[in-house]
Amino acid sequence: VQLQASGGGLVQAGGSLRLSCVASGSIFSINDMGWYRQAPGKLRELVANIRTGGSTYYADSVKGRFTISKDNAKNTVYLQMNSLKPEDTAVYYCNVDAVVNPFLTRRSFWGLGTLVTVSS
Repeated sequence: VQLQASGGGLVQAGGSLRLSCVASGSIFSINDMGWYRQAPGKLRELVANIRTGGSTYYADSVKGRFTISKDNAKNTVYLQMNSLKPEDTAVYYCNVDAVVNPFLTRRSFWGLGTLVTVSS
């Protein structure tokens, strides 16, 4: 299974970006999909995730500004980021919890990350 993330870039404070992550490969089914981020010198943290049934979780630091969504038909998860702040600067990683073929094994997969830089 491969995860391809896109949509990162440089934006001014107050601006918006939309991240996308497409999962491909021998996927039988997808459970949770989420976004993490890691800023320089800090641990990787969960930003948001969305479960099979559509329920969502957001870190307190992004509530009201970020929205996670998914397209099940395309095995794609999105992160709409509005009102960006310099402290949102980080490498953003998508994560997918999936059941994969051929042995229907449940595993967690990570994308390579996409850099988001918010200037003040």
